[in-house]
Amino acid sequence: MGEALDVVQRFQAAMARDDWTEARACLDDHLSFSGPFEKLRAPEPYLTSLKRLHGIVERVDMHHVFENGDDVSLWYDLVTNTPTGTARIAEHHHVESGRIRSIEVLFDPRPFAPMFAKGA
Repeated sequence: MGEALDVVQRFQAAMARDDWTEARACLDDHLSFSGPFEKLRAPEPYLTSLKRLHGIVERVDMHHVFENGDDVSLWYDLVTNTPTGTARIAEHHHVESGRIRSIEVLFDPRPFAPMFAKGA
């Protein structure tokens, strides 16, 4: 297991146990995040967004983890406690100097659009 995978797994484990301090420690100060609903350029807004999402997550069922040097990609099902149900997610992380520098998340946003329209 390489350093990049170790960092991403630490980050995922921290989020799973609501350890936002440890999660933040895994993120570079100049984090770049891109997803279907938002693009962020700092770790704090990203963590704020994750905390909002965390309330609807029942569990994450990991299917595949790919590591290539400083890059780690995850493919998983995000199981929610909402009528949206389960969403297949692809996530790519780039790690520099032992911290996650960028994250790109891809999924079909259409089932989630009503929740975001209501400000959930």
